[in-house]
Amino acid sequence: MSAASGSPAPEHLDVLIIGAGISGIGAGRYLRTELPSKSFAILEARQASGGTWDLFRYPGIRSDSDLHTFGYEFKPWRDEQSIADAPRILSYLRETARENGLDARIRYHHKVLGASWSTDEARWSVDIERTDTGERVRLTAGWLFCAGGYYRYDEGFTPDFPGRDRFTGPVVHPQHWPEDLDYAGKRVVVIGSGATAVTLVPALAATAGHVTMLQRTPTYVLPVPRTDVIANTLKRYLGEKRGHALTRRKNIAQQRLVWSLCQKYPRAARRLIRWVNARQLPKGYAVDVHFNPPYDPWDQRLCAVPDGDLFRSIRTGKASVVTDRIASFTEKGVLLESGRELPADVVITATGLNVQAFGGIRLTVDGREVRLPDTVAYKGMMLSGVPNLSYAIGYTNSSWTLKIGLLCEHFCRLLAHMDAHAYDVCRPEPADPGMPTRPFLDFGAGYIRRAVDSLPRQGDRMPWLTSMDYRDDVKILRSDSVTDPELRFSRAGGAGDLTSRPAVRAGL
Repeated sequence: MSAASGSPAPEHLDVLIIGAGISGIGAGRYLRTELPSKSFAILEARQASGGTWDLFRYPGIRSDSDLHTFGYEFKPWRDEQSIADAPRILSYLRETARENGLDARIRYHHKVLGASWSTDEARWSVDIERTDTGERVRLTAGWLFCAGGYYRYDEGFTPDFPGRDRFTGPVVHPQHWPEDLDYAGKRVVVIGSGATAVTLVPALAATAGHVTMLQRTPTYVLPVPRTDVIANTLKRYLGEKRGHALTRRKNIAQQRLVWSLCQKYPRAARRLIRWVNARQLPKGYAVDVHFNPPYDPWDQRLCAVPDGDLFRSIRTGKASVVTDRIASFTEKGVLLESGRELPADVVITATGLNVQAFGGIRLTVDGREVRLPDTVAYKGMMLSGVPNLSYAIGYTNSSWTLKIGLLCEHFCRLLAHMDAHAYDVCRPEPADPGMPTRPFLDFGAGYIRRAVDSLPRQGDRMPWLTSMDYRDDVKILRSDSVTDPELRFSRAGGAGDLTSRPAVRAGL
């Protein structure tokens, strides 16, 4: 029923942020400090903030990036641990929300089902389901900021393993870790070789009888210090703020150097990683069987293991690695294609994530459904033909949050520019509709390959490229103007596209 027929008009906000994880909390802080007059709310489908760091409960869960870069630029990371476990990260995120007055802005149990854009009204109508009561709610907003990441929160990815129902023990995906799972003294098989698997194996090995990491393909694994001695020294002598800033610059440069060297000299990088692995493993260990991937370093993400804990578990005999393919499950374990059977009391399927862009929200623009594969990403933060919508996708080759901060800054500058010129609508449109495109994320991970055809595309030139280089993004998102010939501005009421004009003051 419309407002005209007696029902109250939906609540209207300037910005709706979808997701109360690390990106959504960051976006809320930037909005509150840079544009304090803007009304906004953060919608969270779950009952708690923190996103990934509250959802995942498996043993040992931690970051695989240092928190001086994975954390926010505006809030120093105070903990001694640089590679930190989930409870520490969650505490940091919730402290950020409290310090910036965001707790009152977060609306829990609000799952966004769909959003429809009206050009005439220059606003989004957003349909929401209350996950605690089943009630349907509608809000309107001038802008949507999608901060929910790119994977499904309700289910992980598990391949169809033949004979799985025959296995008499529990089969658990890390995304749905049961609190009462008993693995003490038992034989555990962890299927997978990515970041989750290399985190789980040493954590489980502390109390399990034995843990076997069963992998189809090896992954590049590097030991890193859990504690950053230089960072802690800088903070001690220069203070938190300056020490954090210098550590952040150091670690950004270090990440970029490692990635660049791997891209430029992949054979040398492969040899170096192998040498490091061999020094961490028992003498005579089959390094080339279990730690020598068929692809080059950084074609997929490198796995960091703090203080070499995975290698330590292998050295002590508490854990082992098997590289083979699964033929089928059996009643008491896993049968491999080689004919070997791995006995198991518990099987953990650390087999990855299911990618879901924008939380699976159905988007329409003036009655026409938005098909993501038909859109092109603008500056890695907006979609062609979709007005007043921004999203937060971080880096795949360094700390995720490095890009989120730059995106949030740019987003706030863009809104300030629109206010200065009385614009209501902002819509990216390629000047050349026939511009060549390629996948949104050029990344070899299985969870990306499985979903690439359902994601937006990127172009062959700026501003239609999705940069994965922090230094380039500092120029594009922080230093350059928010205006662009292919970013169309207009006013509500059918004023039509207006030529993008230079900003009225520096920085806009």
